[in-house]
Amino acid sequence: MGAQWKARHKEIAANAKGKIFGKLSKEITVAARGGADPDLNSRLRLVVEQAKKASMPRETLERAIKKGAGLLEGGANLERLVYEGFAPHRIPVIVECLSDNINRTMSSMRVLFRKGQLGAEGSVSWDFSHVGMIEATPNSKETDAEVAAIEAGAQDFEPADEGATLFITDITDLDAVYRALPAQGFTVISAQLGYRPKNPVTLTDAEREEVEAFLEAIDADDDVQNVYVGLAG
Repeated sequence: MGAQWKARHKEIAANAKGKIFGKLSKEITVAARGGADPDLNSRLRLVVEQAKKASMPRETLERAIKKGAGLLEGGANLERLVYEGFAPHRIPVIVECLSDNINRTMSSMRVLFRKGQLGAEGSVSWDFSHVGMIEATPNSKETDAEVAAIEAGAQDFEPADEGATLFITDITDLDAVYRALPAQGFTVISAQLGYRPKNPVTLTDAEREEVEAFLEAIDADDDVQNVYVGLAG
C-alpha cells in the first residue's frame, strides 16, 4: 500500500463527501498560511486542484483559503500532529492529524490504539520512506507508466486502484512531477507528501480483516487526515 490507506467501500457511505470536504478544507487552510495565491504557493495549488476534482463547492474552497491566510476572524489554529504505532499483528501505522485541540486528539488516539499499540515518535517511521505520492490515470491504453515516470522525473511507480498509477517522487520534486505528468499522457487525481512502507507485511485474510477494522476506526476520527500502514496488497 504505497498511498495512504483507504477504507473499503468508503465511496458509498452517506457522509463520505462531507468527510472528504472536511479533510480537504483543513489541508487548504493549513497550506494557505504560506499565501492565498495558488500560483505562488505550490502546496496550496496541489490541494486546491484535488478539491476541485472532488467537486468541492467554490464557496467552501474560498472560505478555507481565506481562513488559512488570516483574512477571516476567528479562524481555527490547526496543528499538524503525527502518531506512530502498531495495528494488530504488529503492523506499523503512521497517522496524520490536523487538530485545533491537541489534548482531544491525543486522548482519541490512545483509545483508538487500544487494540494495537501507540508508540513514541520514531517507533515506526524508520520503516517508512517520506515521499511525494501522485495518483494518476492514463489517458489511453497505449500510455506507458514507466516511460512517463522517467520523463516526468519520478523515482518509482506502482499500480493503484481502478487502473490508476501511483508515482513516487522525492519530496522536493512533487510539484515538478505533478506538472510534468499531463504531457506524458496522465491525468492527475491527487498529489501529496506521505509515507511509503519499506517492508510491507502480508497477512492471512482473517488477520487482514482485523487490521482493516482497526484502521477504519482510526480513519473515522474527525481529526485524522491520512493513515499509512505497512501492509502488503
